[in-house]
This record gives sequence, C-alpha cells and structure tokens, in this order.
Amino acid sequence: MTMVGDPVRSEPVDRDESVDQGEPVDPGETSAEETISAVVDSRRDLADGVIELVFRAGDGRDFPRWEPGAHVDIVLATGEIRQYSLCGDPWDRSTLRVAVLLEAEGRGGSRRIHEELQPGTTVDLKGPRNHFPLHSSPRYLFIAGGIGVTPLIPMMRAAEAAGAEWRFVYGGRSESTMGYVDELRSLGDRVTIWPEDTNGLIDLDGLLGTAEEGTLVYSCGPEPLLAAVEARCESWPVGALNIERFTAAEVDTSGDTGFEVELAQTGITVQVSADQSILEAVTAAGVYVPTSCTEGTCGSCETPILEGTAEHRDVVLSPEEQEAQETMMICVSRATCPRLVLDL
Repeated sequence: MTMVGDPVRSEPVDRDESVDQGEPVDPGETSAEETISAVVDSRRDLADGVIELVFRAGDGRDFPRWEPGAHVDIVLATGEIRQYSLCGDPWDRSTLRVAVLLEAEGRGGSRRIHEELQPGTTVDLKGPRNHFPLHSSPRYLFIAGGIGVTPLIPMMRAAEAAGAEWRFVYGGRSESTMGYVDELRSLGDRVTIWPEDTNGLIDLDGLLGTAEEGTLVYSCGPEPLLAAVEARCESWPVGALNIERFTAAEVDTSGDTGFEVELAQTGITVQVSADQSILEAVTAAGVYVPTSCTEGTCGSCETPILEGTAEHRDVVLSPEEQEAQETMMICVSRATCPRLVLDL
C-alpha cells in the first residue's frame, strides 16, 4: 500500500494527524487491539463469486472506531487470519461490513469463509487497522477493479461529506462480477461503471494522461490495473497516487545473507539465515508475532525497529514510512546491517 498526505476531514490538518470522526470513545468499548467475538448478522450474494457479510459484536457493544481504507481481520476456526477492507459506514459502529471474493487459486481462506460463515455463525475479528488512509484534498479520482472497490466506497462518501470534488471509475470483467453496482449508481453521474466485456479496458490514458494539480488518485484492484495506473501517474505530482495492493512485491532473493536480530522485550537474540525470514526465526525461538499473509501485504506482523536498518520488501508501508526506518514487516523484510534490534 502506498499513501501520502493528510487524513481527510472538512478542513486542513497537520500531517499524520488521525481522522476525526467526531465521536468520543466510551471507556467500556472494545479496543482495536483486542480480539472481538462477533456474529454474522447477515449474508448476501453480491456478484458472481462475491458475498457480503455484516457482523455484530457478540456482546452487543460498538465496534472500535475506524476510518475509510481500514480493514478487519477474520480469524478462521483453523487459526488462519484473512484481511478484508471495511466497506460500510464508519458512523455505524454497531456493524462491520465486508465483501469476500472466492479466490479459486488462493490458499483456501476465502473458500472456508464462503462455506462456513452463515447468519448466526460466531467468528473472531481483530482490528480494524488502516494502512490505506484517505487524505485531505479538494479533488479525488477513485479507480477500482473488481473487489478493489471495497475500500473506496467509504472514501467516496467521506469525500462527499468533506465537500470535495470526486469521481469514480469502477471496472470489472463483466457487470455480473462487480459488487455494489446499484449502490454506486445511486451516487450519481460521478460514478462510471466500466465492465470490460462491453466497454473494453478502462480508458486510463483519458483519466490520467494529463496531471491534475490538487487531485489525489486512489486505486485498488488487480495488479495489472495498478501497474497501469502507476505508469500513467509518473508525470503527476509526487504523492498524488495512493494505491492498495493485495499481491506481494517481486523480490530477487539470490543475494540474501544471514544476520542477527535481538529481541529487546524478551532478551534473546536469534540468527536469521539467508534462506529464512525474521518471522520464521523469531517463531522458532518461541516468540509469538501475529501474522497472516506472510507475503508483506497485510501489515499484521509490523514490528518497531529500535536499532539498525531494514531492507523493506513489503507493499504496506509508503516510501516515506520505509525511509523513516521506524517499523518493518518481518515476514518478508530483512536487515541491511549485521544486527537489528526489534521491539519484541
């Protein structure tokens, strides 16, 4: 995920200030760091291979506050964790809404969700967490492909509430594979539905061929779309493009070497071999770190760096965050020095 700028609200704010949703936090509410026992409140078919799930907390409490771009972790009965972007209303904290695409070539998590999660099913959730925040701007261009529509739906509504100009182009293989089409059409003529079987590929040259000062581009979807959007935004101002990826970065590992990692909290030091990840070495030493994707795409294993520098291989942190060397995704990222000290 790549993102820059200030969180969106109706007036300018300082960089890195969190989004203000305008509601106080009840001390009795669930923390975003806790595991939440939730119940599937409703389920419906959205499109070919896509279902919508709406959750309520099992104890009736409100869910933690969240902002557009956030995701929630679904903890399966097998212990596997899968992340899904929240696509509901951040102001309605009694429910959380996600859409789940059945990935035939995936690792089986989405299939288990499709088969096992029915209305009344109890499931553990973690989060919400946000590595793809919406930043303040007078204008936005949102571009989605397929299931990548989900994080952009709350963003459009937030942009509208902030009084910003915006437009949205939504592509998919066919309209039957595209969720939330009716809901999006109800937002008016700023939304363009672009099924490939009738319209061809999205006209990215027309959308992005001329850089627009003061416009932020947000895009999420399959890698070919994101690569094409990136290529056409090379002439745009630095920081204009904001992307969320669901696939890992391609990395040449042939030159990898071993290094040492000290775990400051537990007081142990582990050796990470050339063909081993930090996560694997730490887990083998008996230290638990939350993880899901093991590919540097979800952010679950983000760990503070206390000493040393990392070679970042994730697609979660922005270039600015990677350069800051404050945290790293230990499932894929490595050290550029002989010794790292991590806050574990």
